[in-house]
Amino acid sequence: MLNRAFITTAVDLPGYRVVRSLGVVRGITVRSRSVIGTIGAGLQSLIGGNITIWTQLCEHTREEAFELLAQHAEQLGANAVIAMRYDANEIAQGVAEVLAYGTAVVVEAAR
Repeated sequence: MLNRAFITTAVDLPGYRVVRSLGVVRGITVRSRSVIGTIGAGLQSLIGGNITIWTQLCEHTREEAFELLAQHAEQLGANAVIAMRYDANEIAQGVAEVLAYGTAVVVEAAR
């Protein structure tokens, strides 16, 4: 089972060694802004500061991509993911893709 604490942007896990690499894993999600959210964000932008509606949408989208990545790694039998990254692209006006990707590995405690 994959320990979420063993998903890292680093290329190794201190105290552990990679015993097998299982390849690239990814989680992808595509989101669009709602009309109500866009109006709310527009009103928040008039005041200035953090636009919390979009911040929450971005955080939820990244969390979903992260969970999909973890599920993919578990399906391959990994107990860790190293070199994890996020990427995002606008694929249409108001529609964004968020991709979480990394290398699924099997690690064991270093001796």
